[in-house]
Amino acid sequence: MKRITIIISVILVAFAAVLVACSKDDETSTTLKIRLTDNPVAAEEVNVDIQQVRVNLSDDSTSWIDLTTNAGVYNLLGLQNGVDTLLASGVLPTNYVKEIRFVLGASNSIKVAGITYPLTIPSGSESGLKIKVNKQLNATLDSLLIDFDAALSVHQIGTGTYHLKPVLKIK
Repeated sequence: MKRITIIISVILVAFAAVLVACSKDDETSTTLKIRLTDNPVAAEEVNVDIQQVRVNLSDDSTSWIDLTTNAGVYNLLGLQNGVDTLLASGVLPTNYVKEIRFVLGASNSIKVAGITYPLTIPSGSESGLKIKVNKQLNATLDSLLIDFDAALSVHQIGTGTYHLKPVLKIK
């Protein structure tokens, strides 16, 4: 599994390098870093399985670029009080970032009172979680901090059933 992850990472980095090499000479580029943080919630853990981060540079949703993603299960509650983590990065042309999409896996959970429950994300595994950005990348904007607000995102539906309706903000 680790070998496949390394191979995929190398391919993604090579693709990003080719993309940059094929860009116009008069364009500049910057390395975009996507960072993740969270606000407090009444739970011991809120685990989100992030498999891929993609950015869209176009209004027509056809210019999605996969970033080199540190895929894994992230406990959002470990990302509070000024703590964040590097989720993904990639070299992009200096352009407007229109949207960011988190592609999720199936290992999402919440731990409440010592019991771990599955965390259902309606359509999260199919379309991913999208956030509108509309920010110009340049030498002074090369990092975006995404606040995944677990307190507003987690909803208990009955006993032991939890849904995640993500509230994502750019800080």
